[in-house]
Amino acid sequence: MIYKTLNNGVEIPMVGYGSYMMTDPGACRDVICGAIRDGYRLIDTAHMYDNHVPVGEGIREAISRGYAKREEIFLTTKVWFTDFETEACRKSIDKALLDLKMDYLDMVLLHWPYGNVYAAWRVLEEYYAAGKIRVIGVSNMEPDRLIDLIRFNDTKPALNQIETHLYCQQKKAKEWMNRYDVAHEAYRPLGKATMKEMFEEPVVKAIAEKYNKSVPQVLLRFLLQSDVIIIPKSSHEERVRENIDLFDFELTSDEMEKLAALDKDAPAVGLAETPEKTIEMIEE
Repeated sequence: MIYKTLNNGVEIPMVGYGSYMMTDPGACRDVICGAIRDGYRLIDTAHMYDNHVPVGEGIREAISRGYAKREEIFLTTKVWFTDFETEACRKSIDKALLDLKMDYLDMVLLHWPYGNVYAAWRVLEEYYAAGKIRVIGVSNMEPDRLIDLIRFNDTKPALNQIETHLYCQQKKAKEWMNRYDVAHEAYRPLGKATMKEMFEEPVVKAIAEKYNKSVPQVLLRFLLQSDVIIIPKSSHEERVRENIDLFDFELTSDEMEKLAALDKDAPAVGLAETPEKTIEMIEE
């Protein structure tokens, strides 16, 4: 595993397991445990995913089997935007700690920039100062909102989790995140199932053949070498293992340039003008 040092000095694994839509409790528990066995140390969940209980069970099962120690696991969750008012945000974090059965959370993000972002951020700062959260950050924040949050609060977000993949490389957003020392984390690093053409790109297929790797592995490796943290998700054991098997090859500068040129600035979800439309896009 490789790690990135965040702006508060905490290290985060560069490859993690995303648990979106893992709602079957038994399957979720087992795949989380298996992912940790296979080398994952970053586990990503959210209040909206409704799987805190089995995610916590999977982590504790992995620890009990000796696959990892708790301090080696970087557990992320997110507060949904309908819980951004002060007391609602406190309750959301407390419930996450309770359901996950954890004494602390490694990272908590504000999930979508809607509602009372400032009130929620002050709550995150409160739990961060108390040692209940090691890292605080945001998700789906455009540069203007991110800079505004940085300028008018005491604690700078350590990370912004945004949709990022070959066809949506977020180059301008990344420029601003780099300028303010905010780490870039990608959700949907392999896009959506409907983006089949991304997996048929001749350049990508040629690179995969050269290194004897799969196309998804090339797409994930490209993001890693672009200094982007990734949280691919799969419920298939072989793919879970494949998605972390990224450290025995390195793309050349020429290959990186060719892949960067395939950017279409085309998000699968993106940021809609209203929360309702955003939810519709997420659930498609």
